Amino acid sequence: MAARTFTVGNFKGGVGKTKIATMLAYDNAEVRNEKTLLVDLDPQANASDVLAKSFGLSSLDKTIMDGINANDFNEAITHLSDNLDLIACTTNFSTFEKYVIQGFSDEADQVTVLKNLLDPIKDKYQAIFLDVPPTISVFSDNAMAASDYSIIAFQTVDESLQGVKKYVSYQNFMAQHYGVSLQVIDIIPCMLTSDDKLDHDVLSEAREEFGDTVSSTVIKYQKRLKGYSRTGITLNRNRNGNFEQWDYRAHAGFIDLLNELDARDEFVQSSKEA
Repeated sequence: MAARTFTVGNFKGGVGKTKIATMLAYDNAEVRNEKTLLVDLDPQANASDVLAKSFGLSSLDKTIMDGINANDFNEAITHLSDNLDLIACTTNFSTFEKYVIQGFSDEADQVTVLKNLLDPIKDKYQAIFLDVPPTISVFSDNAMAASDYSIIAFQTVDESLQGVKKYVSYQNFMAQHYGVSLQVIDIIPCMLTSDDKLDHDVLSEAREEFGDTVSSTVIKYQKRLKGYSRTGITLNRNRNGNFEQWDYRAHAGFIDLLNELDARDEFVQSSKEA
């Protein structure tokens, strides 16, 4: 069975998008032991950097451009562990828009370049996560066209909520204009501060606007999560074999989110069969 493919996005930067993509991919592979791929589609390559650090790699020899140039994403895969693979990004990927425009005259072909590269390798995985830049661009268009679901990162501030609304609206445009079959499976509130009234007010507004599509799991601000950007992701064990307390607290919400994604996907599939 081909992997479920999730785009993690928002049209507002700095809202925890890359954090969500990397943590979901890491925990799906390392905790749930599912074959997982993360595809970094952001030329800033933050997701690639974090995962490289997480597995002790000082550099990445393969990038997405290797797969594009070979017309084969197998040429772009870096194996990080038994269950986690990465298609890393690079600043050179900023030329992707030029490549698409010059290489494909038809708009429908322009938005499916990545889909056509990703589809042949989907059978290797159970889940694929795509991290995209916070822009309406050929990057986000191609990610949406290649995915089954979108996960929208949502920091509990007004600008981020507006980004969610724009993202949903643009996704609807993609569905109508290009026939892209894509559903919002989860809107994930993140970086919430427990005692901040504004955070809770914005979260309430989001729930009023989008209902149950807003996750019941809230990723709260944690220093350990923030530190992973510098050190790489860790999930250490104590001598007794149990997970180190503060590491596990940082991961627990994302493990809950993965279970939630499973339940939501099962509901969507059963609704289709009904």
